[in-house]
Amino acid sequence: MNDADGIFIGLGGGTAQRLVLKRANRHGLIAGATGTGKTVTLQGLAEGFSNAGVPVFVADVKGDLAGLGMAGSPLAKTHAPFAARAAEIGDFEWAYRETPVQLWDLFGEQGHPIRATVSEMGPLLLSRLMGLNDTQEGVLTIAFHLADAEGLLLLDLDDLQAMLTECAERADEISTSYGNVSKASVGAIQRQLLQMRGQGAEHFFGEPALDIHDFIAADDSGRGVVNILAADKLMASPRLYATFLLWLLSEMFETLPEVGDPDKPKLVFFFDEAHLLFDEAPPALIEKIEQVVRLIRSKGVGVYFVTQNPIDIPEGVAGQLGNRIQHALRAFTPREQKAIKAAAETFRANPGVDVATAITELKVGEALVSLLQADGSPSPVERTLVKPPASRVGVLTPVERGVLVATDAIGDKYDVTVDRESAEELLAAKRAEAIAAADQSRAAVEAEKRAAIQAKEDARAAKEAERARIAAAREAERQQKAAEREAANSPWNRAVTSATRSASSTVGRTVAGEITKAVFGSKRGAGGLGARIVRGVLGGLFRG
Repeated sequence: MNDADGIFIGLGGGTAQRLVLKRANRHGLIAGATGTGKTVTLQGLAEGFSNAGVPVFVADVKGDLAGLGMAGSPLAKTHAPFAARAAEIGDFEWAYRETPVQLWDLFGEQGHPIRATVSEMGPLLLSRLMGLNDTQEGVLTIAFHLADAEGLLLLDLDDLQAMLTECAERADEISTSYGNVSKASVGAIQRQLLQMRGQGAEHFFGEPALDIHDFIAADDSGRGVVNILAADKLMASPRLYATFLLWLLSEMFETLPEVGDPDKPKLVFFFDEAHLLFDEAPPALIEKIEQVVRLIRSKGVGVYFVTQNPIDIPEGVAGQLGNRIQHALRAFTPREQKAIKAAAETFRANPGVDVATAITELKVGEALVSLLQADGSPSPVERTLVKPPASRVGVLTPVERGVLVATDAIGDKYDVTVDRESAEELLAAKRAEAIAAADQSRAAVEAEKRAAIQAKEDARAAKEAERARIAAAREAERQQKAAEREAANSPWNRAVTSATRSASSTVGRTVAGEITKAVFGSKRGAGGLGARIVRGVLGGLFRG
């Protein structure tokens, strides 16, 4: 019973309750205790948007929303009342029918992988994901700024790990430009990264990163594709779940162009288990959520929060939710009683409906509905029988899931991981170069030391050689003198010397006599004093 202007929700107060498409990007809330029919209502809304040509994104927390991809069956026990409900509310066009779907999974097990880069996530959301304090968040922000300044891509957790190590090693240098970076804070962040890896977050970070435009698609008949994220395993890491969905909202806000108030939304986003987004969220994060919810309307995106208790939604966000579907609430505790009172006060009053009483009396598949009208004002609240979904209410078999994944329009675009050069590789190369340069420098220093040692050894060897030469020369001279002395003292030399001296003495005396005779004229004259002196001198000369 959809028409060009709205999506049929159900029958309330004798009137068809319709969600006006032009007001559908004013956001909404589906609330109610567990087991009251929230999921079936969500499934019917997703079908309605799809039939109107509006793509949808929804997180499948329990695994049963994937049944949108298969037609319901009258043979299924859960579907038995659907035909009767359709007839009861006058939806005579209702029939079992599948909805075009694309299946996604952060872990790549039950659908196409969804990935984002670390840079796209940003330090604020990562800090939320890791539960960092203000000081650690500041250090993480510095790591992002340094990576941007030095042209280092942060794509996956390995890149972030390498960047944090770089910050720790350059802490003194960085602190002068960006602020204090303590190694203790870096160590705390790295420990949180290890915990994230243990929760499977490393599957989410990397490339190819999700292109939001792949969510905005229609099938050949013009029906909007419903993008279903398998979140049953993801719910084991609630912080990762909430951070991912907030990142997705932020990415839509930053990527999609301004469209003002379109005739129908470009995309509708259902945020199941919405309380996980706000649990323990710091004020800065709450402020960011409020900003995104407030401004994303102008991008043509409608956001619908699905939660058990309406007071789980902060007032700043709840005030932006114009379309409201409230299933039954329990009133056993003071908090539940407070929730009932708060829910009753958010509806536009209807004299015929006691909201506070009705909330506790609603049956499964029944809800209090107040939707924005064409003029933008909320309709009076009506107790409404919600229409049944046309698709399967239940899980897919592995074979059915595999067929849907293999035959959708996305193909294998995201199925193969791409690991291009980024911060980890560049920093590793930089460290390798630094190590090689240091090794080369050490080798040069060692070579210089060896050369100096060799020069000293050569000088010492030269000195030793010179000392040996001098000693050898002195020894040779000593041996020569000794040989001369030995030769001079030999019997032969003494005999020759004695004979020579004797001959010299005889010759001397003869010559002296002759000279004396010649001088003094006779031998007799030679006997005087003068003659004796002459003979003595001449004899000495000959003897010498």
